[in-house]
Amino acid sequence: MSADEILEALDPEQRAVATALHGPVCVLAGAGTGKTRAITHRIAYGVRVSAYNPQSVLAVTFTARAAGEMRQRLRALGATGVQARTFHAAALRQLSYFWPQVVGGQIPQIVEHKAPLIGRAARQVGLSLDRLAVRDLASEIEWAKVSLVAAEDYVRVTADSSRPEPAGLSRTQVADAMRAYEEVKTDAVVLDFEDILLLLADIIGRHAEVGDQIRRQYRHFVVDEYQDVSALQQFLLDQWLGGREDLCVVGDPAQTIYSFAGASPRHLLGFSRRYPAAQTVRLVRDYRSTPQVVNLANGLMARRGVADAGVELVAQRPSGPAVGFKAYPDDAAEAAGVADAAQALIASGVSASEIAVLYRTNSQSELFEEAFAERGVGYLVRGGQRFFDRDEVKRAMVLLRAAAVAPDEASLGERVRSALSDIGWAESPPAERGAVRERWDNLQALVQLADDLDADAGGEMTMRDLVDHLVERAQAQHAPAVEGVTLSSIHAAKGLEWDAVFVVGCSEGLMPISMAETDEAVEEERRLLYVAITRAREHLALSFARARREGGKATRKRTRFLERWWPDAAPARAPRRSTKAELQELDAEQLRLFESLKRWRLETAQAAGKPAFTVLVDTSLVQIARDRPGTRGDLAKIGGIGQSKLEQYGLDILEIVAQH
Repeated sequence: MSADEILEALDPEQRAVATALHGPVCVLAGAGTGKTRAITHRIAYGVRVSAYNPQSVLAVTFTARAAGEMRQRLRALGATGVQARTFHAAALRQLSYFWPQVVGGQIPQIVEHKAPLIGRAARQVGLSLDRLAVRDLASEIEWAKVSLVAAEDYVRVTADSSRPEPAGLSRTQVADAMRAYEEVKTDAVVLDFEDILLLLADIIGRHAEVGDQIRRQYRHFVVDEYQDVSALQQFLLDQWLGGREDLCVVGDPAQTIYSFAGASPRHLLGFSRRYPAAQTVRLVRDYRSTPQVVNLANGLMARRGVADAGVELVAQRPSGPAVGFKAYPDDAAEAAGVADAAQALIASGVSASEIAVLYRTNSQSELFEEAFAERGVGYLVRGGQRFFDRDEVKRAMVLLRAAAVAPDEASLGERVRSALSDIGWAESPPAERGAVRERWDNLQALVQLADDLDADAGGEMTMRDLVDHLVERAQAQHAPAVEGVTLSSIHAAKGLEWDAVFVVGCSEGLMPISMAETDEAVEEERRLLYVAITRAREHLALSFARARREGGKATRKRTRFLERWWPDAAPARAPRRSTKAELQELDAEQLRLFESLKRWRLETAQAAGKPAFTVLVDTSLVQIARDRPGTRGDLAKIGGIGQSKLEQYGLDILEIVAQH
């Protein structure tokens, strides 16, 4: 492409970015505004007009996927030779080159997982931690290192900022563990990922010849997703620059969602103060989403006087369907409703791979996995393991199997709670955050499932029945990966987009999450919702459940963030009536049909070696007897009959109804 052709492919704002060849330049790019297009065309244009030597440009971003996309676009534009890497990949390449010259020998091994070393360090300072507490401590040590908080400053800094204490440890204990961890690493002669950036920055600062060589090599720097830069990454960037100003940064303060991991938008927001001569360009034309989606996103962030509100987007796509808002009576109903809506979109021609269900925490995925599996719709879980693949769930299955063979007169709920208490379940959720709370949430889901199944079985469910049911569920979740609906946490969805997005769990306590106790934390939750909304190109639906389980008390409220747009929701559904009460309302013919259905259910269950209620529960049989469905479509409207049960038992049931 010629220089003119490179520019012709851009809108006026993108062209302003591409022609601002010498820094400092700050690009405030809203969601869907083509920021990657703008910066890759800027680099390609600079190469084409001989303003840049391709080998002198270093573009850094945060994920290998984003770096790969940038390299691919640059090659297509003819800008071969430009280095586009993640911060860590670029730093490791340089550190590996200079280490033998400055330190001697080969660079130490990079450890992929800190947990074993942190566990050893914790023991050295007298801490007895389980696996998940070690993981939370590892996250805290990572935060301290990327925030440039030394062990001797940790107590003061975290106390001043009211940062929560991790894994139930005091700040002093964390500081002691930080010191011990560095000693353990030194003894083992290994480095962690944060050390790559720290050591390279230190070598550049201490050895002028190293800094000079790097600066002769790289003269032009581009930093993508600049709102997510940590103090450590900014420190390394400053070493690379060495006081020069040929820097272009791109970011969106409205998409800062990793503050818990040390990311900070202050570098982006303070760029013009640090570089008074900086040129600032705003990309506002949203090519991704319909006006309906864009208007909601703008409204969510329209807060006058707030510096991190980002840019106001201007939709470029034609009008699309209205944004959907829905309140469901309970969690299972929300999962079923979303799965049904996704199935309808697929039937209308939307590819399953262009549909996503986004939630706040990974523990929310289980019901959606089940709902999609029940309907035979393929799905992919992104940003977290499948529910039954999680370590605590696997251990729970082992304990429940063991409990199933031991005689016990206690109720199913009591036996399940007793078994799972050995691996961290308790009646009340833990005060700790992070992995400890996530483990409890997953175990609590098993406890609640056992209670629900036992209630449906009239208190007759055994531990063996529960284990068999869990095994069947685990097997059913292995849906085909091809053309699957994406199930993802919102954090893991950043940088991605789909034709249709369902944002679920839009209730207080989840959005904002209950752990967001400060104004700053609540505002980050608002930005997280903004990221979720702006993933949608055309179809967007937001929902929440009023109660956790069917017939439960409707105590949940929709999120405060959407109060302005949410239409008045229908009243919560009345608690489910007992089967006995429903039977009393059937006439004689309906009762005879009900008894025929019960005999069929018993025979079917005995032939399969399963409890009768696993075929269909009584409430479903009552509804069939009352409504007398005559077609598969009518039968699909019966509660408790999903796609798999419809295919397995539908013809038998319709034949029995026809006989009556």
